Amino acid sequence: MASAEKYLRPEVIRQVSRLDLRAKFIVEGFLSGLHASPFHGFSVEFSEHRKYVPGDDLKDLDWNIYAKTDKYYLKKFEAETNLTGYLVMDLSASMAYTYRQELTKFDYAICLAAALGYLMIHQQDPVGLVTFDTRIQASLPPKSKRTQLAAILGLLAGLKPSGTTDVAQCLHQLAAMIRSKSLVVLFSDLLTDPAPVLEGMHHLRHRGHEVILFHILDEAEVHFPFDGTIEFEDVEDHEKLVVDARGMRGDYLQAVEEFRGFYRTECPKANIDYVPMDTSISFDKALMQYLLQRQKRF
Repeated sequence: MASAEKYLRPEVIRQVSRLDLRAKFIVEGFLSGLHASPFHGFSVEFSEHRKYVPGDDLKDLDWNIYAKTDKYYLKKFEAETNLTGYLVMDLSASMAYTYRQELTKFDYAICLAAALGYLMIHQQDPVGLVTFDTRIQASLPPKSKRTQLAAILGLLAGLKPSGTTDVAQCLHQLAAMIRSKSLVVLFSDLLTDPAPVLEGMHHLRHRGHEVILFHILDEAEVHFPFDGTIEFEDVEDHEKLVVDARGMRGDYLQAVEEFRGFYRTECPKANIDYVPMDTSISFDKALMQYLLQRQKRF
């Protein structure tokens, strides 16, 4: 474990350019901490027995029943149903921000997506990738083959956040696009009006999809470690604002708490998993904590 943990430090992960190796290090570094799959869908459920007939697979024989009855019965299973997952990545320019952390919000999101993609394919669940800004830009259909991971990571590795975004509109577009019930995992800083975003997630839930929202903010956006007179520039519309950092800190921190509090309150009402993160927290630990919490609920 110690040898794996050294690869989980952000400064080391940033030096590993191959995302497949990043994902491997991340997942294998904590996979042993999970006692079962954190996601439903890939395991079969026992249904009933039926009598053995020539040609049946012998590995499905129930030897406990044979010991009691001296007759051959097969364990009959329900059809195996894999969980289909979509990793949904925000490409807005604001995701490229970092104040002093090794990883930008976008780097952080990509590492999370890579790890979850690796984990789902490891448990043979189909997973795809969707990227968006003001509209859906790319869509990689879900597959469970090992080669799918390379396709996902190859697409992720070539992404660069830029421009504006319309999270709500893209969630509605996604809800119309996905045909079968799936797990939708959204990675975004959500720096937009939260009410329409929540409506978009409600649309996904109404269509029967499970939704996990990874709300990723930079350390500075959460803790506001500024002092004196500071000039801020909006990375999307390039508007500039000069402020007295000390004078506005209290109001700013209250606004951030209300912003995150909205999702923290409203998401559970719709059975949406809300996972607030900031880049000062090691993402492998944050992801591990979430997966363990999820595992305990099921």
